[in-house]
Amino acid sequence: MTMKFTQDSPILVTGAAGDIGAIGRNLTAMLLAKGHQVRALVRREDERAEALRQLGAEVVQGDLTDLDLMHRAIAGIKRIYFSMSVSAVYLEATVNTAAVAKHHGVEAFVNMSQMTVTQMSITETTDSPQHKLHWLAEQALAWSGLPVVTVRSTVFLEGFFLRLAAASIRDNDELALPLGNGKTSPISAVDVARAVSVILDDPALHIGHVYNLTGFESTDLDHYARVFSEALGRTIRYRNVPLSEWTDTLREFGVPTHLVNHLAVMAELHVQGRYDRMTDDLFQLTRKMPTSMYDFVKLHAAEFTPSKVTA
Repeated sequence: MTMKFTQDSPILVTGAAGDIGAIGRNLTAMLLAKGHQVRALVRREDERAEALRQLGAEVVQGDLTDLDLMHRAIAGIKRIYFSMSVSAVYLEATVNTAAVAKHHGVEAFVNMSQMTVTQMSITETTDSPQHKLHWLAEQALAWSGLPVVTVRSTVFLEGFFLRLAAASIRDNDELALPLGNGKTSPISAVDVARAVSVILDDPALHIGHVYNLTGFESTDLDHYARVFSEALGRTIRYRNVPLSEWTDTLREFGVPTHLVNHLAVMAELHVQGRYDRMTDDLFQLTRKMPTSMYDFVKLHAAEFTPSKVTA
């Protein structure tokens, strides 16, 4: 049976103003550029929300766990991109959104998950509470009967290699992360957004599929340090930081415990080689190669470079 999809209703993008990864913000811009109407859900009214309005999005402010708000956000919507940052209420938010989406007869529900879920089952999760919430959310969506497309990405370049490592690279010429000698295949959030935009542009062929998205290559941190050196024109060395030292620093900066615990497990899984995976799903969706670490570093060179102090 051929499914017919509504073309003239807005697409809902949750997490549209998020800055870690920034999939939602990039996705909003891409969908608008393709001529779609976009309803962007944001947690708070700030300059990021206003920037989305300037792009042409309809902005709705609220909480994914708020039932009334989600009815207002989803009414008149036929396609949804669902994503939420690491949170202890992630499962509640997913089920709340899914229940309302089913009530309103949504035709495509694109769920942003994590590729670690690929290696989980009813008998084995990981020690990360967030990973378990993602796995449970995928189960609930499967039971819901919604027309779901699942996108599972590996670690983001913007997360570990920009947000968490930029300061040590900028100030100490060190790529300081607790990832051991494990290999990893980080991906740019912009590439993930591009893949999701392809799915939402024409969902019919994608309903029921799971896409595992990896980056340009899978290799160890010594290699990535050499890439940083080449791109920045100065020597950057990898320092394998003790995990306890790293998590203590995160706590000192006020990172929530739930997120710290999740990042710690991700680091341990890197050491075990669990992120040493490659697929061609991104290319099959977008017909474009993933962003390389070299190109990513060049793009963000200013954030990895010490400021010049004038006398």
